[in-house]
Amino acid sequence: MESTPNESAVDPFPLDVDWQLVGITGGVIALLGVLAIAFPFVTGLSMTYLLGALLVASGIVHAITAHANRGWSGTLWQVVLAGVAVVAGLLLLVNPIVGLATLTLLVIAFLVVDGLTELAASVRMRGHDGMAYIAASGIISLVLAGLLWAGFPADATWAIGVLLGVSLLMTGFSMVLISMSGRRAARDVERGVADSPRT
Repeated sequence: MESTPNESAVDPFPLDVDWQLVGITGGVIALLGVLAIAFPFVTGLSMTYLLGALLVASGIVHAITAHANRGWSGTLWQVVLAGVAVVAGLLLLVNPIVGLATLTLLVIAFLVVDGLTELAASVRMRGHDGMAYIAASGIISLVLAGLLWAGFPADATWAIGVLLGVSLLMTGFSMVLISMSGRRAARDVERGVADSPRT
């Protein structure tokens, strides 16, 4: 059975999805991204406090697991993990500025690894379409890492908030675009069904 042009055009967009809700969600996420970019220090501190609380909660869970399974051979490992997680979480909660600096160093390390990986991938893709885009992405990652490192530790006060904000903004914007495409495809199907001759 051959598919009609309308069907093939909307394959990527399921008709049972509430595209309007997807668009609204994307708009909210994009707005959060704008707020994160506008207030990067507050965003960074919030992320540090959240990470600290999650580490403390993780340590408590490990401690409970170790207590409940005292006969298990991995109990000592659970106790060690619990201790490390609680101490690290409390350090972040007590001194979030140090936590911001640590998170910034982790972001710099990630960008370096990401940039080198993408450059290596572009070398393997030599002669193929998209090689230049992969190489450009890798170079941008390395340049960002270099700029963050050059400004460290002063940039620790804004880097995490801005990067998180840009990520949220791009995610929200892409969701809005997908929502618009999905709603357009759904309208095309409805129009095609309405225009089709009835037997």
